[in-house]
Amino acid sequence: MKTIVYVDGFNLYYRALKGTAFKWLDLLALCQAVLPKHCDIIGINFYTARISGRIDPSSPRDQQTYLKALSTLPMLQVHLGSFQVKDKEMFLAQPPKLRPRNATPLNPLPRFATVVKSEEKGSDVNLGVHLVRDALLGKFEHAAVITNDTDLCEPLRIVKEDAKLPLTLMTPVSKPAENLRKLATHVRNITPYLGPAQFPQAVQISDGKVVNRPAGW
Repeated sequence: MKTIVYVDGFNLYYRALKGTAFKWLDLLALCQAVLPKHCDIIGINFYTARISGRIDPSSPRDQQTYLKALSTLPMLQVHLGSFQVKDKEMFLAQPPKLRPRNATPLNPLPRFATVVKSEEKGSDVNLGVHLVRDALLGKFEHAAVITNDTDLCEPLRIVKEDAKLPLTLMTPVSKPAENLRKLATHVRNITPYLGPAQFPQAVQISDGKVVNRPAGW
């Protein structure tokens, strides 16, 4: 059964990879381990955005290293949205929760504060549009989606109910969002497969150079 996998990169990272030793993830190995043997994976679409180094200066370099490792997977395509980091004035919960906890509370307590707000734009929209387009063009017989983002409910519904095609939710969490779970033909938890589905420490890329797993990954 011809299968295309659609990966919500930021949702995968924040739901399953952040704070773990599994960020050097081989997406093809993961998909092959999670999906049944009769699924012939003909494409993997990875949706992300180039991140800012404002909070962590090493993050853009580490991400670029990972994208180079992913480039060795012949059936994988990276689709880039945009990533915005800006200062924004926001209303504070009252009373504010301070960090560290032993910080001296301000007097009087502020009602607003300027915070550093990061937003990823376009990835979920691109994923949803490409998923529906490919279904209606007959590019796959079965789709698999890695996400727990309920913004993607409508594209999933169109594939399953309107295009009448099977869809597997490859959930990055133990308890997926109920709205997504109801729309999926099958639900498979990817968490047990993250550890085994890692790239080797050093990966040779197309120009003959080698990229190494980033420190701390």
